[in-house]
Amino acid sequence: MMTFREAALTDIPQMHVLRNQVRENILTDPARVTETDYRSYLGKLGKGWVCEEAQRIVGFAIADLKANNVWALFVHPEFEGKGIGKKLQDIMLSWYFSRTTDPIWLSTGANTRAEEFYTRTGWEKLGNTREGEVKFEMSFENWKNR
Repeated sequence: MMTFREAALTDIPQMHVLRNQVRENILTDPARVTETDYRSYLGKLGKGWVCEEAQRIVGFAIADLKANNVWALFVHPEFEGKGIGKKLQDIMLSWYFSRTTDPIWLSTGANTRAEEFYTRTGWEKLGNTREGEVKFEMSFENWKNR
């Protein structure tokens, strides 16, 4: 059975392993994302949530309230297509918009399943970043009226 809960600092090792197992939006240099980064995003910058099955983290999401962006939303490849990403996104955005009405943004690889997911779930495509990723935004109004 899958459970969703707030992420804890003790989840960081499993989240980091999962982050490096994804098929899309792969880190070109895994050393650039450190345990300190996770600690910051789960503490002073924002909040995160995990999806667990049999005490194994199979998905996680982290919102950065200071920079108004989604720092992470990843699902283990074996668990894709089961609604985990949608549920994590809903939990994360409900929390985010309970604290601010400022739009939230994210970027993801172009021509990926992630790009299609964000389009399908109501994010507005703003264009491409300098790095060639697609930038999306979710407004409070769009979230409220979904």
